[in-house]
Amino acid sequence: MAEITPALVKDLRERTGAGFSDCKRALTESAGEMEVAIDWLRKKGLSAAAKKSGRIAAEGLIGVASGANVAGMVEVNAETDFVARNVTFQDFVTEVAKVALAVGEDLEAIKAAPYPGTPRTVAEQLTHLVATIGENMNLRRARVLRVRRGAVATYVHNAVRPGLGKIGVLAAVEGESELEALERLGHQLGMHVAAARPDALDIDAVDPAALEREKAVLSEQARASGKAEAIIARMVEGRIRKYYEEVVLLEQIWVHDGESRVRAVLQKAGARLVGFARFQLGEGLQRRSGDFAAEVAAAAAAAAPPPA
Repeated sequence: MAEITPALVKDLRERTGAGFSDCKRALTESAGEMEVAIDWLRKKGLSAAAKKSGRIAAEGLIGVASGANVAGMVEVNAETDFVARNVTFQDFVTEVAKVALAVGEDLEAIKAAPYPGTPRTVAEQLTHLVATIGENMNLRRARVLRVRRGAVATYVHNAVRPGLGKIGVLAAVEGESELEALERLGHQLGMHVAAARPDALDIDAVDPAALEREKAVLSEQARASGKAEAIIARMVEGRIRKYYEEVVLLEQIWVHDGESRVRAVLQKAGARLVGFARFQLGEGLQRRSGDFAAEVAAAAAAAAPPPA
């Protein structure tokens, strides 16, 4: 059994919004296992957070870059937002995103690649920036998507400059339509993903462990109603369908019209979404405040063409 330390209780409180005594009891009941404790709080109706959305603990920037049938995205962290506004730091993130296009998403390959315009590698340039700016920095993750025929669109929410911001999305779309139409659809998909935060492309891609956890929680909640097991099973089945609508991209409601399924939008356009990626700065490290769904929906409305 893991030691129930004040730091562990504090971490659980930040992730769930539950009270101190409830968090301590949850950790005791779960032998110190964080994920089990989260489920315990949810089953008791004491947790305000169903997903590990996390508060931002790291500053920095998400950077995206595009090429022919390919796009890349990186997250580079710094200690303060002040550094994220530094032009030198911004230039570094932009260049690292371009490097990812050339070498792929493996972090060690990116770090070992030559940094453009210098005799240094990317890792050495990052060390140089740390020494120059005086703040710790880290290349946290990278993602690169490619298509055979189509486009990998990019979207950056609240960009501080082109290709740089705190939320970035890649959307890989294939189809027989004109490239411009696929790019436009991909950009709309990027806005949708930024707002709706899907976990999986389709039902088959849902994490089995996450699904089983959800079923267990839903079953406990349904049994609290006191109904027969057969009715409980039907209740859980219906709630799992709702769960898919929340976490599966193709099953979600299109944020741009509020009624169509993403799957239907793609079918109508004769296109296929073969992959997507969403990075949020500091994701999973600390809970983020603010309503991004509302912000992106407003941005989508502003970007929509005027009615004919």
